[in-house]
Amino acid sequence: MESVWEYRALLLSGTLVTVQLAIGSLLLSVLLGLAGASAKLAKNPVSRRLANAYTTLVRGVPDLVLMMLLFYGGQQIFNDLGSVTGFWDYIEINQFTAGVGSIGFVFGAYMTETFRGAILAIPRGQIEAGISCGMTPLTIFRRITWPQMVRHALPSFTNNWLVLIKATALVSVIGLHDLVWNASTAGRSVREPFTFMFAVLVIYLVLTAFSDVGLRWLDRRYSAGVRQD
Repeated sequence: MESVWEYRALLLSGTLVTVQLAIGSLLLSVLLGLAGASAKLAKNPVSRRLANAYTTLVRGVPDLVLMMLLFYGGQQIFNDLGSVTGFWDYIEINQFTAGVGSIGFVFGAYMTETFRGAILAIPRGQIEAGISCGMTPLTIFRRITWPQMVRHALPSFTNNWLVLIKATALVSVIGLHDLVWNASTAGRSVREPFTFMFAVLVIYLVLTAFSDVGLRWLDRRYSAGVRQD
């Protein structure tokens, strides 16, 4: 373990990149999830079909395959579009942006189902009562839908977040200097790959443990005053 201590700065910088990647991906997935859930619950059949196609695609294709396609193919399509329209010149998409975009895109589909189920769990009568009281759609969402949606979504949201943290390890295949990449590089340099991968295991366990504690606190907060059957 002395070698791990010697490379602690490298592991720390990789951990910081991993945390930033996870948070950025989470924010994007939540935005896509809310949009996808709204589309699936909309009366417009086109939006429902598009949302269903999105979730079907993500659930049917491995995450790593989608990441590689988005990193390589997505960048090419984006620049080809800029060349055809003349709106922008060649833009290089770095590994961090590609990682956030691909992981956020993948988990946005899972968040779509999480939020859709949570919204359906809210009694329709409460929303109708808000409408009858003259509340605007924004007020209904803020005062009625959002607090209850969060409470119903938290168990599935927690699972998605913990899986997302582990999925950040996939970005090492596209060259992002995250925790796995840095640990793998250090392990090869001193010929102790097992030792450094074990350190990665411990760090990921710490990250998920802290996340679990925080989400449990959030669950207690939103469940305050609710009878537990």
